[in-house]
Amino acid sequence: MLAVWSDRLFMGAIVVYVLAIVLHAMEIAAVRTAARSALVGAGAPAATDAAPAARGERFGRMAVSVTALGALLHVVSLVTRGLAAERWPLGNMYEFSSAICAAAVVTWLVVLRRHAGVRTVGPFVLLPVVALMFIGLRVLYAEAAPVQPALQSYWLVVHVTTISISSGLLLVAGVASVVFLLRRSGALPAVTDRLPSADAIDRLAYRITIVAFPLFTFAVITGAVWAEAAWGRFWGWDPKETVAFVSWVVYAAYLHARATAGWRTGRAAWINVLGLATVLFNLFFINMVVAGLHSYAGLQ
Repeated sequence: MLAVWSDRLFMGAIVVYVLAIVLHAMEIAAVRTAARSALVGAGAPAATDAAPAARGERFGRMAVSVTALGALLHVVSLVTRGLAAERWPLGNMYEFSSAICAAAVVTWLVVLRRHAGVRTVGPFVLLPVVALMFIGLRVLYAEAAPVQPALQSYWLVVHVTTISISSGLLLVAGVASVVFLLRRSGALPAVTDRLPSADAIDRLAYRITIVAFPLFTFAVITGAVWAEAAWGRFWGWDPKETVAFVSWVVYAAYLHARATAGWRTGRAAWINVLGLATVLFNLFFINMVVAGLHSYAGLQ
């Protein structure tokens, strides 16, 4: 019964996130209308000019509230999944991808508590989250069950939880860099012109990556320690280990680029986007296509 409720809560979270995206879209549309009204006529009544802006603010606040509701449903779905399986709920690809998405949404809500001005970036964050959750439900889904012996270790809690949280943070940072590049290039002006300044978005990506990188480093280290306990060696160039190391190098390069003249903005952002691509490549292609010691993620 708990497993059924977990699945229902997961699907409910997807629906709520989609609703939040719609509300964010209505916010952006209202802001665009307000901007257009300001350009059209100085003789229009002030109340008329302010109405679209007020609607946009209302839609934006509703979007954040709905996102918070979705995050609550999402986290509870993970908790009930763990209770149903009587283990830590990160034993297969479905649960792992769900945890990454939950970490991304919670990260975004924390960002909004500190920097409410970036709220209109919300739909760009939620779109990949919904896409990943839909893939998890349709492609990666696995029944709640005990994990294989290789995963029956306290390192599952330490390593996989840390990699999930850091990957969720890096997802938000990578999306922010994509939005920064769009904003800077002037692409999709009907949408990007209603976003925060390019510099504000770039700073957001950098600050999140600064937090995520030490967590990701710790996750790689604990993975090596777990590998030594399980397989008798700290590092064996298994495909998943190798790509994780590549991701680490890319993010280290991004942080270095942000401190290097001539690389701080556009070039650094592209490196951050590359880092996100390697994380997603490791999550899907390596787990689903390439055979290795990590090929026990519930995809039979």
